[in-house]
Amino acid sequence: MEKYLIVNSKVLPDYFEKVLEIRMFIEANPTVGIREACKNNGISRSTYYKYKDHVFNLSNNMFGRKAELHLLLSHQHGVLSEVLKTISDNACSILSINQSIPLNDIASLALLIDISNITTQIDDLVKSLANVKGVIKSKLISLE
Repeated sequence: MEKYLIVNSKVLPDYFEKVLEIRMFIEANPTVGIREACKNNGISRSTYYKYKDHVFNLSNNMFGRKAELHLLLSHQHGVLSEVLKTISDNACSILSINQSIPLNDIASLALLIDISNITTQIDDLVKSLANVKGVIKSKLISLE
């Protein structure tokens, strides 16, 4: 059994992202060689070959089909409806929803969503939810 970790790319050396960029570039441009792609991205071919089969984008859906989110909502008309619409617009569905009673006009919302058919990256969905009027905070808790 392989062990996977989800790590924020900010704490990793930049060559991990370069490996991903090269792999995507080569897939989109099959006539370009690995040597040229590595040279253009400033990493060695040995670094590329060492990590190419071990570094993945979260959007590759390799990490599961469910996401747990936590949001803080302002107690205003229509906020929850807009949150649910944003989730639906990204081809996700609600598996479980739990909203607290608003205290000081702020409600806590816990969501478990099915991301099997998501049309964007999960971090982009979290950002979209944070941009909904009335959403104070949006956070990804876990992926399954």
